[in-house]
Amino acid sequence: METLWALSVTLDVPFAQLVDPPRPQVQIIRAGEGLAFAAERADYVATLLASCPPNARRDLYLISAQPGTSRDSDPHMPGVIEHVVLSSGRALVGLADEPVELDPGDYVAYPGDVAHVFRALAPDTVAVMLQEHR
Repeated sequence: METLWALSVTLDVPFAQLVDPPRPQVQIIRAGEGLAFAAERADYVATLLASCPPNARRDLYLISAQPGTSRDSDPHMPGVIEHVVLSSGRALVGLADEPVELDPGDYVAYPGDVAHVFRALAPDTVAVMLQEHR
């Protein structure tokens, strides 16, 4: 990790941009999966979930939800991407016509400029959601 980080500084390129592979329209990373980098001098592993594209803005939200009615969202502005990491509980998250079931530690990214949904499947479901504006 330290060598790659030093290389990114030398090249003046963000670390995540240096190592991030191309992505499909909807991306799911299950807990324990993903592009992981272990530190050489500490018991520390960083798993890249999503890099920020150039000239983008990101807003970060903490989501608390209970089972029952889904949070059905209309499309946001063009180019918006939503990133969700489930912290606790279970939820169906993503495109309205193809939501993905998430367990704690799972990650999903999907276009926010189309209809999408967040539905808690377990009590006290908590997630971190990041909206990326391009």
